[in-house]
Amino acid sequence: MKTILLFFLFTYSFSFTQVIKGTVVDDKEHRLSSVSIYIDGTKTGTVSKEDGTFSLSLSTQTSGNIIFQKEDYETFSTEISTVVNKNLKVVLTKTNAIEEIVLIPYTSEAYTHYINTFLRNFIGDDLENVRIKNQKTLKFSYDKKKKLLRVKAPKTLLIENKNLGYEIEYNLINYSTDFNTNITNYTGTSFFKETKNTDKVKINRMNAYDGSSLHFFRSIYHNTIPENEFIVNQVVKIPNSNYPTEKELNVLKDFMTISKSSETINIPEDIRDISRRKNSQKPYSLAITKTLIPDSDYVKRTNGQVLFSFKDILQVNYTKAPYESIKKNQFIRGKYNRTLSTFLYSEEGESFEVSKDGNITTPDQLVTQGEFSRNKVEKMLPLDYQLGD
Repeated sequence: MKTILLFFLFTYSFSFTQVIKGTVVDDKEHRLSSVSIYIDGTKTGTVSKEDGTFSLSLSTQTSGNIIFQKEDYETFSTEISTVVNKNLKVVLTKTNAIEEIVLIPYTSEAYTHYINTFLRNFIGDDLENVRIKNQKTLKFSYDKKKKLLRVKAPKTLLIENKNLGYEIEYNLINYSTDFNTNITNYTGTSFFKETKNTDKVKINRMNAYDGSSLHFFRSIYHNTIPENEFIVNQVVKIPNSNYPTEKELNVLKDFMTISKSSETINIPEDIRDISRRKNSQKPYSLAITKTLIPDSDYVKRTNGQVLFSFKDILQVNYTKAPYESIKKNQFIRGKYNRTLSTFLYSEEGESFEVSKDGNITTPDQLVTQGEFSRNKVEKMLPLDYQLGD
């Protein structure tokens, strides 16, 4: 059963703020208290009162999704534009118990192995200062044949980020790591609570933002790519003729499957050759075809919308000198800099709408390789973050 959203009353607002208000109930019309209600990826939120009522004030032109979340109930999400300045009745239904994981019987050894893989890909490298407080609630499954790791979170993850001064309530919707391609995908909703705001934390936030995907997409929205010193190049894949063909790879795969059941293995020379080329060669190389391309090559602006779409591959370069100190309310950069490089891939014709806060629609359809792929939870900032906060 899906969550139900009913509109009871439309009211016009002539103020400079927007309001989302209403009542949250269950499917038996019992009013629900302590429901977390927040704008996804921000610090803006509230909770429903004992009688289920809520009211959330927003600044003008706030975009994105509003989330209604309570443990043991289905999480509900809808676009802000569809509910702003309306009196709502939100019906949450009980969630089905998360399916039991049968591919990996629970052992402390299995948990230790897979939790480390998950944490490195989801949280990042600094597991001492960025940690999931309730990580033992996670459930794991591993498909040995497909080499695919999946992780489910029956409960909202409580993530403490000491470096950036936030506690994040993260609702993990799905997570997978494909070890064949080394690609990790995960989606979820998040609500930020500020825990500290020292000068050191402010510097850490500035460095997390500088040159990040959030910085890049805000620059796209505001048409300030050159001013913010991003360099965008067009790249194409050039197939490597020495890499095995798909037919050869299938021959190798079939041979490996058959050989597993044999006590003695006699490897033919053609199989050795395919295996050698597979391990020593790359399937393709990358070549830059256009440098310093204008944003008109990958951005369309129409009817107030900013759409991001591109052919082949985009390379995004950014030269970064990390911030080191604050003097007289000015952030001071260090002397040494380095160039950050990211490759962006998407399906042919895929288009992403870019919002003012630097968010994009269907982010899981945009594959990143390089610097942006390192922007994991340890460097994640709220979408309402402003420079200097």
